[in-house]
Amino acid sequence: MVARHALRARFAERLSAHYSVEVPAYTTLVDVTEQVNQDYCGTAPSRERVGAERHGAIRVGTPEELAQVCRIFAGFGMFPVGFYDLRDAKPTPVPVVSTAFRPTSPAELERNPFRVFTSMLAVRDPAFFNDDLRPRLEAFLARRQLFPPRLLELADRAAQDDGLPPEAAEEFVLLAAKAFALSPEPIDGPWYRELEAVSAVAADIGGVTSTHINHLTPRVLDIDELYRRLAALGLKMIDEIQGPPRWPGPDVLLRQTSFRALDEPRSFREADGTIRPGSLRVRFGEVEARGVALTKAGRERYDQALAAADALRAAEGITGQQAAARVWPDFFPMTEAALAEQGLGFFTYTADNKGGVRAAPILYEDFLPRSAAGIFQSNVDEEADTPPRPPQADYDQDWLSGALGHEILDPDALYRAQEHASRADAARKLGLAPDQIGRTL
Repeated sequence: MVARHALRARFAERLSAHYSVEVPAYTTLVDVTEQVNQDYCGTAPSRERVGAERHGAIRVGTPEELAQVCRIFAGFGMFPVGFYDLRDAKPTPVPVVSTAFRPTSPAELERNPFRVFTSMLAVRDPAFFNDDLRPRLEAFLARRQLFPPRLLELADRAAQDDGLPPEAAEEFVLLAAKAFALSPEPIDGPWYRELEAVSAVAADIGGVTSTHINHLTPRVLDIDELYRRLAALGLKMIDEIQGPPRWPGPDVLLRQTSFRALDEPRSFREADGTIRPGSLRVRFGEVEARGVALTKAGRERYDQALAAADALRAAEGITGQQAAARVWPDFFPMTEAALAEQGLGFFTYTADNKGGVRAAPILYEDFLPRSAAGIFQSNVDEEADTPPRPPQADYDQDWLSGALGHEILDPDALYRAQEHASRADAARKLGLAPDQIGRTL
């Protein structure tokens, strides 16, 4: 049997190979990322894991398509974690609700931490789709089939048996990768442009008869250096890195950047039936750097720091990263030990041979709505001053869980369980109560 973690690794590799052909600049991104990681100095996480680490992003149109995606990813040992609503993002709303499929146990994450940020079009929301457009969009989506029955059958077998025999495993990976490859079929030009007038993301989801990987993201250990090197190579980068700033203290949560979406040749079928060549700018090259997972108290500090940075940015006309770097020391301590002492970050605790306890930060494995929206918005042609439209349709986490047919797991609960398990293990070895572990760091 080929275990699910091995299937997951093969799937990530196959997608990466396909995407490098479809978006050649992705190869440059990966090569420069590997160079930066090799040059990185200091205490770095496992190079083997970092080198293989990717997150992808896909977009679907209906609850039925989303439920099928859930079945496919379950076959790779990936489950929905976290809920993200980008419909009230500023300055430009994105008409999607999202979750991320990933492994959930520390052991499975260490084997292969592939994640796929998955968005579903909020078709029922009248803030985006009026009574004329909505039924036509629903009818278009209902006519398409994104995933062949054989793929779903193999996914269910892999989930049930925790793997597949070698021949079926190869077929499963091949079919899954093919389902997320860019289709060569001509696009209905008038229909695509009608949706594009609502949102470029809406057109990318509902204006075509297939889905595809929107971006595939490697992990880098020095994202500022990567940004500089890519810009020096002539790639047009988004204006600035999204997320926390570079500063002397601990890295927390997630930092992201990308080169801007490039023109990709696509063919369009016009109203008179003619096929004409054209291009689209919907796929981009993203890269990420990950830090310490924050507790609820830590996330409250993070939100306060962002609010302070936004105010400073508006007052002084500086960049978001410059503003964040100036305010960050007002909200976060300078050391990981202090982050643990103040209960701001999640850590694992290990008893050593001398009766002491070592703390190690738990890596943030998830996503930030503001950063995701910032990446989306930086790579589309929509006007930056489009006023946000408050969501009007009820797409909450419970609704999305029902559509998936699977509970959306709480990322904080996963980090908390990992920390509690390590406390209990260290306490047992030292003959202490679990709540005594880590309190004197």
